[in-house]
Amino acid sequence: MEVLDHSLVTVHAGQYAKDGRQDCGDSYYFAATDDYFICVLADGLGSGKYAHEASQAVCSAVEENMDEDVDQLMERANQSLAKKRGAAVAIVKIEYATRQVTYSCVGNIRFYFYSEAGKLTYPLPVTGYLSGRPQRYKTQSFAYEDGASFLIHSDGLQITRVRPLLQSGRSIDYISTYLDSIVSGSDDTTFIIGRLPH
Repeated sequence: MEVLDHSLVTVHAGQYAKDGRQDCGDSYYFAATDDYFICVLADGLGSGKYAHEASQAVCSAVEENMDEDVDQLMERANQSLAKKRGAAVAIVKIEYATRQVTYSCVGNIRFYFYSEAGKLTYPLPVTGYLSGRPQRYKTQSFAYEDGASFLIHSDGLQITRVRPLLQSGRSIDYISTYLDSIVSGSDDTTFIIGRLPH
């Protein structure tokens, strides 16, 4: 479990390779600065070495250019996959000064954003995957309030009731422990759970 404990955001991430293999086809990267939180999750097509290589290329492209906006980062992610196996890709950027969440996704990665008031935002991804070919992106932005929680996960995680899990009475430790307990191991699986404190 990887933990990021920043004054403006707390994040836990869990990652599991299919059937306990050495190479996980999923890769992720996240970072918090004093201005924003950035996160990318990439799920390489298939599993094993070449899926890992593709998803890792995406994360490297985002890490190297993380000051750019989400649209630019999606294009860099797409370009990084030329001549590689494709990948489903989700990028989220949370900017503290403007209190804006910006999100874009191509492929089967889920993103949930839960406000303390009880509103669950679930942007729908564009179907398909990135592969270096020209691609349309659907980038969405919305405002947030302190105390909000978010969950990003690849399709290896089967979860049916997200709202009760993200309710503010539950700690990030509790949620990540629960998610860890329901990972089946039959697919590469990654989850990233976070909270924006008061």
